[in-house]
Amino acid sequence: MHNENFWSPVLISVEVTLTASILAFAIALAASWAMARTSFRGKVLVETLLMLPLVLPPTVVGFGLLVLLGRNSWLGRLIEWLFHQPVIFTWWAAVIAATVVAFPLVYQTLKTGFESVDRDLEDVARTEGASEWQVFRHITLPLAWRFLLSAYLFGFARGIGEFGATLMFAGNIPGKTETIPTAIYLAVESGNMETATYWVLTIVVMSYAMLGLVHLLRSRHY
Repeated sequence: MHNENFWSPVLISVEVTLTASILAFAIALAASWAMARTSFRGKVLVETLLMLPLVLPPTVVGFGLLVLLGRNSWLGRLIEWLFHQPVIFTWWAAVIAATVVAFPLVYQTLKTGFESVDRDLEDVARTEGASEWQVFRHITLPLAWRFLLSAYLFGFARGIGEFGATLMFAGNIPGKTETIPTAIYLAVESGNMETATYWVLTIVVMSYAMLGLVHLLRSRHY
């Protein structure tokens, strides 16, 4: 086992997942805050759409990304015109795939956290003249911070284990889009069980650490 060949997918996975988890968290933060504080006709349909990547096979998500952002779509052509290259089979394609599959877990955890905050406390702050941003910053966030941290950790754990959507949308290009899950798949296919085992142990340890932190936060909350 060559160290460079072993660590390349690990480093790419960490870089991709860090970026994807931050993006998923930022988007989910805005979406969950809006959905937790508003009511409108068709809300159930919107929430179902937001949660859909959680239950769809990752290959279906990858196919959807290919259709939406591929070179034959108007959005894909716009991206290619702006950046002088297509988004598919790039590092950013791996980030987008991980962001999409991580989003539902992050969104649901954040929404649960916002709904757990006592509305009366927020209303009191508003009657005292606080703006919505001040209410969010000084009331909601401090009371829901454990959920926020748990949401990020869930997103990171889900993103680093992403395989199907990444393989379809970003491919498996060594040194560029080859993440730990795709590297494991190809190592097993080629009969390199020793390296595959080390990659499996690496991702198990990382995922276990993320979930362990989530359970620690929840046990302290309750």
